[in-house]
Amino acid sequence: MKKIIIDTNCLLSFVTDRDVNQQEKVSVLFGACKQLKKRVVCHQHVISEFVWVLSSVYAVQAENVRRMVADLISMPGVEYAADVDMRTLLSLWPQRIPDYGDAVLAAYCAKNKGTCIATFDRRFRNALRKAGLPVFRL
Repeated sequence: MKKIIIDTNCLLSFVTDRDVNQQEKVSVLFGACKQLKKRVVCHQHVISEFVWVLSSVYAVQAENVRRMVADLISMPGVEYAADVDMRTLLSLWPQRIPDYGDAVLAAYCAKNKGTCIATFDRRFRNALRKAGLPVFRL
């Protein structure tokens, strides 16, 4: 079973009403995780971005954000990752993957065979395809 590396925008769509269509797609993915039909990888960089956006943009209290992160990483079918291969990251960023945070996920994907990336970011999806990295279709 392929592991799906989840991008920050997917998590934000899951916990907010910013895009109901995206929220439904991510809800289906997490529902499959809970049933252990899918495996999702949540990278530390994604958690950092998620915390920052919820705290700074959405003004969610830190304790509430902490609970969301704790619930996420304890969910069946979800695993936490923190490693980054800097050589791989620097081979991708900024020429092939312009955004540093996206390059962190792309580098993790490149070094962990059997993974793909779920994102709603069209530019990131296109850059992943050009770099020969698999994209999960939400």
